[in-house]
Amino acid sequence: MPIYEYVCMTCESHFEELVRSVDDPASCPDCGGANVRKQFSVFAVHGSAGQPSFGEATSGGGCCGGSCGSC
Repeated sequence: MPIYEYVCMTCESHFEELVRSVDDPASCPDCGGANVRKQFSVFAVHGSAGQPSFGEATSGGGCCGGSCGSC
């Protein structure tokens, strides 16, 4: 089941909702309004554990963005 981001056109509240079916209408949790629009969202990962650090030299690693001259 996907989670969609919405904006309420009545009170301008932004919220997320777990959608079980595309036929289930979303409503604003703040004002109860049914005039809501889906928003485009960007996937984000929070935290720093396990994320590569391209600014530091690593053994056996590659480069990022072609800065090493071999890309």
